[in-house]
Amino acid sequence: MKLQRSGYVAGIALTAALSLAACGSDNNTSSTAGGAANASAAAGSCASGSLTAQGSTAQANAMAEWIKDYQGQCSSAKIDYQGTGSGAGVQAFTAGTADFAGSDSALKPEEHTKADAKCAGGAAIDLPMVVGPIAVVYNVDGVKGLQLDGPTLAKIFSGKITKWDDPAIKSQNSGASLPSGAIQTVHRNDSSGTTDNFTKYLTKAGGADWTFDHDKAWKAPGGVGEKGSDGVAAQIKRTPGSIAYVELSFAQNSDLSMAKIKNGAGEYTELSGDSAGKTIEGAKITGTAPDLTMTIDYTTTQAGAYPIVLVTYEIACSKGSAKAADIKAFLTYTSSTGGQSVLSNLGYAPLPESVRAKVAESVSQIS
Repeated sequence: MKLQRSGYVAGIALTAALSLAACGSDNNTSSTAGGAANASAAAGSCASGSLTAQGSTAQANAMAEWIKDYQGQCSSAKIDYQGTGSGAGVQAFTAGTADFAGSDSALKPEEHTKADAKCAGGAAIDLPMVVGPIAVVYNVDGVKGLQLDGPTLAKIFSGKITKWDDPAIKSQNSGASLPSGAIQTVHRNDSSGTTDNFTKYLTKAGGADWTFDHDKAWKAPGGVGEKGSDGVAAQIKRTPGSIAYVELSFAQNSDLSMAKIKNGAGEYTELSGDSAGKTIEGAKITGTAPDLTMTIDYTTTQAGAYPIVLVTYEIACSKGSAKAADIKAFLTYTSSTGGQSVLSNLGYAPLPESVRAKVAESVSQIS
């Protein structure tokens, strides 16, 4: 699977006319990247309303591509998506100012209660839609192919390892010219599903070396905080000796060096769509259909699997939304094979077919 750079910038408002697939149809038509014509031909009808959505910056490039591909196909349908961060997206959905939200973490029980209250006669559901591999990016002059395991990352981001030539790093990078300079960690300073997923990884793979559990808000001391994935990427680009976590698409857009991460099988794995997809294939669906909350195994022993991945969920009402027909039509497209196929050119991995089919089925039940 070849991953290329997207020219779209996350965190901006995205407003465009969309071609929306037929309400309730499961579009299984194959499509090449940018294949708007194929997807359009498969659409039986177009929804004609407008939608306001916001949330995950991790999926903003995906949303931009989906919008671009369908622009002009259904001239009366419009979507405004703003990459405000996962936490802000959930808050907007529960406040009734977003018709659906994008979040890199499924709704927590306390969030579910508030979200369900916005769905007359139904409940809010988590629909995995975008697989976003999380890259560990760094800016260390002369160092390529950096290799790190979970405990070492936990020590770096908790401030226990502070120098690039620390023995724990050197032992995993024989022959590398590691400098003696200080490590500058960078993290998100807004409510972020990417942070939640990265700290879930540190909690599982870092073991006793990570004592801050996981959260959308960064809890560990020290480091530099930046807003949004684009802010983190820009900080790494201009700061020698720095290290951070950011979605693959942003790492590629900024041409950042990415570390190989040791998985549960003992392999230092390079990040790619294929290696990330292997981890998602092993994830378990723990929600009750039509909710499809997933649990990711961050210590996967699957050969060739890259262990730090997130899934961005679209959070919507299963029933009761005044915009149900429009939401259903748009998500029918994004969960189709055509909609998913465009993602591999943007620094994402398409949903494995076994997962995609379940998502499409859940979307078909929206009413």
